[in-house]
Amino acid sequence: MSLNIVILAAGMGKRMQSDLPKVLHTLAGKPMLAHVIESARQLNPTRITVVVGHGAETVKAGFAHMPGIEFALQQPQQGTGHAVQQAVPFLTGGQAPEDTTLVLYGDVPLVQAQTLQRLLQARGQGVAVLTETLSDPSGYGRIIRNDAGNVIRIVEHKDANEAERAVTEVNTGILAAPTGLLKNWLGRISNNNAQGEYYLTDIIALAVQDGITVSAAQPDFPWETLGVNSRIQQAQLERAWQAEQARRQLEAGVTLADPARFDLRGSLKCGRDVFIDAGCIFEGHVELADGVHIGPHCVLRDVKLGAGTRVEAFSHLQEAEAAEHAVIGPYARLRPGTRLGAHSHVGNFVELKKTTLGANSKANHLSYLGDAQIGQRVNIGAGTITCNYDGINKFQTIIEDDAFIGSDTQLVAPVTVHQGATLAAGTTLVKEAPANTLTLTTKKQESRQNWKRPDKKA
Repeated sequence: MSLNIVILAAGMGKRMQSDLPKVLHTLAGKPMLAHVIESARQLNPTRITVVVGHGAETVKAGFAHMPGIEFALQQPQQGTGHAVQQAVPFLTGGQAPEDTTLVLYGDVPLVQAQTLQRLLQARGQGVAVLTETLSDPSGYGRIIRNDAGNVIRIVEHKDANEAERAVTEVNTGILAAPTGLLKNWLGRISNNNAQGEYYLTDIIALAVQDGITVSAAQPDFPWETLGVNSRIQQAQLERAWQAEQARRQLEAGVTLADPARFDLRGSLKCGRDVFIDAGCIFEGHVELADGVHIGPHCVLRDVKLGAGTRVEAFSHLQEAEAAEHAVIGPYARLRPGTRLGAHSHVGNFVELKKTTLGANSKANHLSYLGDAQIGQRVNIGAGTITCNYDGINKFQTIIEDDAFIGSDTQLVAPVTVHQGATLAAGTTLVKEAPANTLTLTTKKQESRQNWKRPDKKA
C-alpha cells in the first residue's frame, strides 16, 4: 500500500493583511504548515506533496530544512480540485485499491494524527470525508446524504438551496480517496459553479456515480478542523490550542495557577508535583523534574531543570540546565550554555552566559558572568562582572572552589581565581589570584576638607 499526502498551501490569505504567505503565519510558535506536516508524518506516508502558489518560493524556503517534502506549483489558483490536479504527477501507486491519497490543508493546522488515522480506516475501499456538525454552518459546504444515510454529494454554501443550507453537517475539506480513482475523477470535474472554480468536493458525486461508497468520520475535538483566514481566527485558534495543551498538562498532574494564562510553543515534559504560575511561556523542548516551581511571567526555551528547582518571577532561561534544588531569580537571565549545579543560587538582575556555576555557589545580585567556569561553594558579590570580550574575541574566566568574590569586582579574562582565594570589593583582576590569599587592587582613600561642590549656573 502507498499513502500519498497532499497538503494544499497555495492561497494568498487576503484577510490576513500580510505580505507573508498565510501558511507561514504561526500557531503556538511555529508555522501553520509545520503543524500539518508534523501530523502527516505520524502516518508514515510514502510521499508528502505540498501544493504552493502565492509566495511559493518563500514557502519552499521556509521548509528547505525538512527532508522528504515535494512541492507542486498551482499557478493561477483555480480552486481546490485544480490544486490537487497539480499534485497528480507526484502521486505514487494507484494500481491497487488500497493505494490512498489523503488531502489536507495548510491553513487547517491542528488536525490530529489519530483523527486522520480513523479517516483512513473509514475509507475502506472507497472514499472517506472528514465532517463536522456545527450549530452555525454558514459558509461551509454541506454534506448531503441519501435516505440510507450514505454521503452522496457535497454542496458548497454559495451553490446550496434553502433545504441544503439547513443541513448542519459540513465538509471540512479533508478527505481520503483511492489514488487511481482520484486521478480519474480529477480529470472529470468542471468549473460550472458560482465561483468558476474546480472543486475537489465534486469528486464525491462522481464517486457515487461510479458506485463507490463514500463514508464519513468526525474529529475528536472541534478545534481540529478550524481554518485560519484572518488574524481574528488565528488568535481564536491559538487560544483554543493553548487551552487544550493546558488541559493535557493538568491531566498529567501539573498544577497550573491559571490555565487561561499558560502558553506552550513546543513540548513540555513534567515530573510529579510541578507548579507553574500565571503568564509563563515555554518554547522549544523544556523538561521540569519532580517538584519544580515556576513563578509568574517566566520564559523558558530549551531548558532542563532538576528536581526541586525554583524559578522566581520574571526570569528568562534559554538553552540552560540546572541541577536539583537550584534557585533562580526573580529577574534572572540564563543565556545559552549556562549550567547550574545543585543548590546553586542565581538572584535578581544576574545574567549568565556560557557559564557553569558549581554546586552550592551563589551569585545573588546584579552581576554578569559570561564564559566562566565557577566551582563549588563560591560566593559572587553584587556588581561583579567578567570582562570576557575585547571587541573581537571571547575569553574564559575560571573561579575555583571556595573562592569569595567581593562586590563590584571586575575579572578581566583570561584570568583564574584559585581555590579558596578572596578578592576584596572593588578589585580589578588582570592576572591570577593565588589560592587561599586575599587579592585586592590597592587604592588610597583621600578626603579633601576645602573642596566645594560647584554652583549651578544661572
